[in-house]
Amino acid sequence: MQATPLAIPDVLLIEPKVFGDARGFFYESFNQRAFNEATGTEWQFVQDNHSRSARGVLRGLHYQVPPRAQGKLVRVVRGAVFDVAVDIRQGSPTFGRWAGIELTEDNHRQLWVPPGLAHGFLVLSESADFLYKTTDYYSPEHERCIAWDDSQLAIDWPDLGKAPLLSAKDLAGQSLAHVQAAAE
Repeated sequence: MQATPLAIPDVLLIEPKVFGDARGFFYESFNQRAFNEATGTEWQFVQDNHSRSARGVLRGLHYQVPPRAQGKLVRVVRGAVFDVAVDIRQGSPTFGRWAGIELTEDNHRQLWVPPGLAHGFLVLSESADFLYKTTDYYSPEHERCIAWDDSQLAIDWPDLGKAPLLSAKDLAGQSLAHVQAAAE
């Protein structure tokens, strides 16, 4: 397993060792010891989630506030997504920055999004199965959402030729400025 920092150094691209031949492939999708060594962390995961979404669905930018902030280890097992993490940690040198990467069933990449960052993804394929492990349990009263199209963030989402499909929760996402003001 190899971990490579992205534009936000705490956001890590995780690339497992994949063993393939004419029969198919095998890889260890998660190993706690290897994850800790590769990331230099000691996070423990408490929940696994699986979502399936159609092309053009955009989920996010979601996060949970303390004391229930969640770290996420995300991957795609069917299809392709553009995955984004946004640093919303007050006082962070990368506050307001985003990092994005394409995750697909073929590249087997994973993304480590530590607690204190918002996360979202846009489905690029006809559909996508998205798996993620979390470091804390889902807590609706601690969940928040930043607008996917916040001009302050200026995320360079791929253009699919149509507006993304959003849930009511995601349509009501707040601006980063609102999140920042609420934290002060």
